[in-house]
Amino acid sequence: MKILVTGAAGFIGSNFVYYELANHPEDKIVALDLLTYAGNLENLDACKDNENFKFVKMDITDRDSIDKLFAEEKFDIVVNFAAESHVDRSIENPEIFLKTNILGTQTLMDASLKYNVKRYHQVSTDEVYGDLPLEATDLFFTESTPLHTSSPYSASKASADLLVNAYHRTFNLNCTISRCSNNYGPYQFPEKLIPLMINNARHDKSLPVYGEGLNVRDWLHVYDHCSGIDLVMRNGKNGEVYNIGGHNERRNIDVVKTILRELDKPESLITYVSDRKGHDLRYAIDPSKIERELGWKPKYNFDTGIKETINWYMDNQKWMDNVTSGDYLKYYEKMYGDR
Repeated sequence: MKILVTGAAGFIGSNFVYYELANHPEDKIVALDLLTYAGNLENLDACKDNENFKFVKMDITDRDSIDKLFAEEKFDIVVNFAAESHVDRSIENPEIFLKTNILGTQTLMDASLKYNVKRYHQVSTDEVYGDLPLEATDLFFTESTPLHTSSPYSASKASADLLVNAYHRTFNLNCTISRCSNNYGPYQFPEKLIPLMINNARHDKSLPVYGEGLNVRDWLHVYDHCSGIDLVMRNGKNGEVYNIGGHNERRNIDVVKTILRELDKPESLITYVSDRKGHDLRYAIDPSKIERELGWKPKYNFDTGIKETINWYMDNQKWMDNVTSGDYLKYYEKMYGDR
């Protein structure tokens, strides 16, 4: 099969490319990314010479370019990771989130219908459900939980999900949606909690924590997320939504303190800052549907996964330095500028 992976130079997208090439070496992967600030082509460096891998720099909202690409490549599956995803940035500038996350999704689905793609898969987030009370530890998000967004980012992702559902019902698009809890692992852009705290700690810089750090997240290792998406896009039921969660709930402050312990750094580095606007209290996913219907099981628990993740960042400090300095933005011109 030939699979289009959009947002492929980002954190989860790049990990998914590696997962597919390792577990389905018979398939061909076309990796598409616009290489905005969070798209790092260095993330895909290890597979650039694989004969079943091809990279394309493109904007998913560019209808003419997307149409031409679909006509040439004749994809069997489209997996859409491409999204603006940082909540704080969505509060500062909502417009780009609406354009990329909603109109980009529409462009991809229109091309999928026109060129008879066999399966369109939308990668979404548990943030479309809003949040849960901290004290209600027996409540979890299920696929039937009403959408109740809190930020421009989550609203744009929920809008895209609703659009996918509409295309399924109106145009008979063969599609699936997956909604995941917070991911962690290699290649995550260091604006997000875990790589930011690792990077600051290694430089003995202050670790900014919103409010009192009591917000709870369900942490999912990116490998487990990728394995879940792979199952859904290949074997999921047409028109269905699947939640992918790790059953690894942790308070933000406890995650930060775990990182400090692993790096042998003092808790005095923690600095409490003003809380984010509309900050969701707790995310927790019930993944029983994907476990029951598709046999998915996570490989990682948080205690083992966070240690492995910290070790990866410490072993790849050059990658981190390139990202934080902005040098990663030059990589595309280095690799493709003369082609």
